[in-house]
This record gives sequence, C-alpha cells and structure tokens, in this order.
Amino acid sequence: MPIDTSKEEAQTNAVSRRAKGEFVRGVSGFRSVLGEDPHFPAEPNRYHLFVAFNCPWCHRVTLARNILGLQNSITMDVVFPGRTGEDDPVEANRWEFNPERVATLTRTTLPECTLETVTGKQFRLVKQIYEAEGSQEASVPILYDKKTKRIVTNESAEIVRMLDTQAPKLGSLLTDSERPNLYPNGDENSELRNEINALNDQIYNAINNGAYKAGFSSDQAVYAEAFEKYFKMLDQLEYRLASDKRAFLTGDQFTEADLRLFPTLYRHDPVYYVRMKLNGARILDYPNLWRWLCRVYALPGVAQSNSLTHCRQGYFGRSWNNVIPLGPIHPMPYPQAYEHPELAS
Repeated sequence: MPIDTSKEEAQTNAVSRRAKGEFVRGVSGFRSVLGEDPHFPAEPNRYHLFVAFNCPWCHRVTLARNILGLQNSITMDVVFPGRTGEDDPVEANRWEFNPERVATLTRTTLPECTLETVTGKQFRLVKQIYEAEGSQEASVPILYDKKTKRIVTNESAEIVRMLDTQAPKLGSLLTDSERPNLYPNGDENSELRNEINALNDQIYNAINNGAYKAGFSSDQAVYAEAFEKYFKMLDQLEYRLASDKRAFLTGDQFTEADLRLFPTLYRHDPVYYVRMKLNGARILDYPNLWRWLCRVYALPGVAQSNSLTHCRQGYFGRSWNNVIPLGPIHPMPYPQAYEHPELAS
C-alpha cells in the first residue's frame, strides 16, 4: 500500500538520510479505527488521550476534541513538556507524567500536567504504556481504550478523522447543527473532500513536517530547501485567503485542512521563528493568514486546547543551553496577540 504523504513521510533510505543530517519522521505503528475495528466500538466515556501540549501532532487531537464537543466524554492526561534527563532512573529523553516537575520558564509547576490515570499501572513514562503491549514506540498522541487497556492508535491524523466521524456516538456535547463537519461525506461533498485532501498533503509536507525539516536537520542544503518550501506555501495560502476574502481555507466552512494548519502557525511567531530557524517572516506579516489565525483562535474551545507556555518550555528547553526566550512582546505578547486580528491591518 502506498504511503499517505498527507500524514506520513516516506521511509526510503531513512537511515542514510538521517546520517546525512536530514530529519526523517517515523511511522506510527498502532492503526486501529474506532467504529470499524470490532474491538473498539464508538461509545461515550470509553476512550482516553495521552498528549503533550508542546507537540503539534497532539495539538491537532486536542483541537478536534474541543471543537467537536468531546471534552467530557474523552478524558485526557498531559505529560510535562520537557523530556527526561540523563539522570532519569529508567531512560533519558522520554515523555514523562510528572505534575510536580518545575518548568524553568515559570519557575513553578504547570497546572495542565497530570499523572497517568487510566492504565491502572500509574506509569510514569509514555514509553511504559507501549511496553505493556510489546512495542518499542514512545510517541504521543495516543488514543487509548480504558475498557480493554489497549492502545487504539497513535497516528494523529487518523485520530482527528475518527473523532470527527464518530463524534455523536462518542458523546459529543454539540448537536449536529452546532458541531463542525471537518471532513464532510456524501457525493455532494466529493469535490470539497478532494480539496481538503490536496491541502492536507501540501500543508503536511511544506508546513507541518516542513518546520521540523528546517529546524531539526543538520545539513545546510536540507534546511534551505525546507525553508524555501515553507515560505512558498505560506505565500500560496495567503493568496488563497486573499483572493476572495474567504474565512477559511476551503471557503466559509472550517474543515480538517484548517485544523491541521493551525498548530504550526500558532507556534510560528513565538517559537518556530527562532527555534526552527524559520525567520523569513512572521505570520503577523501575512495579513490574511494572521486574520485567519485569529479567526480560528476565537472558535469555541480552541484557545483552551493548548498552551504556549508548554510550547516555549518544550522546544527551547531542549536547545543547547536550555534558555527560553521571553518574547515576542511587540506589538503584543502571545497568545494575547491572537485576540487582535487588527494587528495585521
């Protein structure tokens, strides 16, 4: 089966590519589908998410959970945004459930962080959840079945799609008319789905994964190529929004394409501009993209789906000196700036 490049990266020659300095993202190993796999029926109050707020792939999932009205029916645990250190008694560089850990940015604990609450084992490391199923993976997000104590899937794009498809059965608080339809079905929506699919592919490769290609590759040519593709795609998206003053990427309707773009652009000005070496421009320099960003941020549940404190701590806390930049503060601190679309007027 050919790889879906809208959510995964081809693994051809991955070892040699990494050796040459390219960042190559791995492929998720758990891929069951709610409502289709008989072991995982779609029902309320059965499923749980393990996430990191600094992770943009997790951000997709927390966005979907909130936008679709699933906050009460799908529970969630949140890891600390920094990985374990070399002095960890089990293993370094792992996601950790540790609400008592102090963030260097705030010099206090982070109220969003939790213990692991649903496996019955009180695991401290995400890696231990995988080891319980014989896997060596260690990533988040994870969609977990509290009844069977098993991982359903750890592929963020597929979690978003199944939460959207199964939202009523999963116990959404929103009515059908209130709840966004992120990936509309039916023959009448086939062209819209094709448009969403094309945008997903372009956005994943140039923007979502492209930011990591730029920021985490150690080869100048690989970085330069990723940098160019990233800003070329931002230009195209700015033009798309400007051409007919549409509210969202496909028109007046918020879709999966908007949801998948938002986590990267949310991080761009306060984090990626410096940490990922994407200093070609700010999103604030793109008037239509900025207003789109503010428009999405204003949707119910979106602001509560993440934390820039976690993002700053997580990304810069892993940099060479662990010092976290305090800006930007002009024209306004973030995320407060996202409440002001007029800043780009």
